Amino acid sequence: MARLFLCLGACLGGTGVMAGAFASHALRGSLAAASLSAFETAARYQLLHALALLAVGLLLYCVDDLGDSVKNTLRWSGGALGVGVILFSGSLYGLSLGVFGGLGWVTPMGGLSLILGWGILAIAALQLPPRA
Repeated sequence: MARLFLCLGACLGGTGVMAGAFASHALRGSLAAASLSAFETAARYQLLHALALLAVGLLLYCVDDLGDSVKNTLRWSGGALGVGVILFSGSLYGLSLGVFGGLGWVTPMGGLSLILGWGILAIAALQLPPRA
């Protein structure tokens, strides 16, 4: 799972930069201000949560003395963050471009998944073993 989260974080980071550049250069004159703002919000959240996924992946990959409980909690956190980015940012991209007209309810579900991912990550932090 560590490699999956690292790969997903890297891919989301790269595509987040591309989405931001696309909004800045290609969409600036063709979208209404509200739609452009929503697209930029999607890119910003995608980039921030790509970093969180990288952190989860690095913890799973690099820290040897994590117990199974911490590893499982980190896996749940990474899963929730990954699903959240796809639902939240993906739905905002689609809504901004007029693709997902009736699927506006997906965005808050993605936001809830992101919040859960951060909350579960906090639980994982509390489960970490103390350092000597």
